[in-house]
Amino acid sequence: MAQAGTFGQRVRQQLHLRDAPPSLITRSRRGIELAVTETRDDNPMPGRSGSVADEAYIVSLKLHNYPDCELWDHGKCVMKADVRAGTTYLYDLRSDPGFVIDKPFHSLQFYLPRSVLDGVVKESRTRPVGDLACQFGFGHDDKIMRHIGAALLEGLNRPTEANQLFIDHMMLAFTAHIAQSYGGLQSVTGSVRGGLAPWQLKRACEKLDSDLGGTVSLQQVAAEFGLSVSYFSRAFRISTGLPPHQWLLRQRVKAAMQLMSVRDLPLSEIAIAVGFANQSHFTKVFSAQVGVSPATWRRESLDIKESEK
Repeated sequence: MAQAGTFGQRVRQQLHLRDAPPSLITRSRRGIELAVTETRDDNPMPGRSGSVADEAYIVSLKLHNYPDCELWDHGKCVMKADVRAGTTYLYDLRSDPGFVIDKPFHSLQFYLPRSVLDGVVKESRTRPVGDLACQFGFGHDDKIMRHIGAALLEGLNRPTEANQLFIDHMMLAFTAHIAQSYGGLQSVTGSVRGGLAPWQLKRACEKLDSDLGGTVSLQQVAAEFGLSVSYFSRAFRISTGLPPHQWLLRQRVKAAMQLMSVRDLPLSEIAIAVGFANQSHFTKVFSAQVGVSPATWRRESLDIKESEK
């Protein structure tokens, strides 16, 4: 099984890309890596795609129409199909799938090792998933994948704004969705009822709060309590009402409000101080949560203080 960290290079070779495409990577509790990468070439080098044989799956969300696509499986041309933008395709890499490159293409490629699915089953204590339902040449109209893909595409386009907690959360959602929708995994959402114990929640919040930049991973926080990432994430959400990455964003906004209330610092400095990539990212998140921009909030806050004197 290839490491997800090298997945971008493998995709570059497979699709004859000039450079390795950008990738986001997450790691399971057992150290197994998953990745998502954006593949795009508006002026591709014609020819058959290279080998990708592996003990893994590729889940591909198509972002561009690719009519009359010549599909290969087990080293043979098996069919032609019109690939539609917005559809999701599943490929079992044991059969070394490929296609003839002769038109512009654009997609998101999710690298999902088979061992990750085995780990999901062990954590949820349900029956084995077995093989995913890979219908060669068939595209699924999967709204959830489009939602996950849109969120991760934004992270790929703005990597400094995609902290590790966000990447871990989205890849966890992706894995659970694929296992349930295409592998028959029973939903495990009901397995966590009471949330985290008070001491666990206190420690988890302290660990997240100490790293407003979000470089800590869900795997690291969950390991503090000997919990799986999926169990910890669900329990944390039950306890706080928010997934960890959203809770951290709220903490950043609170910290920014405190700084704006007591110090006349430039907004660009405040943004960096509370863990945002830049002022633009800070303004976007702050405005979404508070309803007004940071500049407006600070001005109104100062006006209230002056009126109280």
